[in-house]
Amino acid sequence: MKKGTFSPTQIADILKEFDNGKPVEEISREHGISRAAFYKWRQRYGGMEASELKRVKELEEENTRLKRMYANLAMELDVAKYIIEKKL
Repeated sequence: MKKGTFSPTQIADILKEFDNGKPVEEISREHGISRAAFYKWRQRYGGMEASELKRVKELEEENTRLKRMYANLAMELDVAKYIIEKKL
């Protein structure tokens, strides 16, 4: 699955076009996105300004990074516990 390359400003502009009365079919054709992607953006980011949208995306990326760090640390702890139990 291809990850989107739209900036938060572009997403906000696309959503504003819909709010101004432009049909979804025309927006999706014009910007090369699927209707599903448009509605997902609308559900997730509807009513946000570009700066708010950028902050939300940054927080999502940070959250993903922190979850990955936690998973690595938990795995290292399990390995350390296994080694300690095996030595005793």
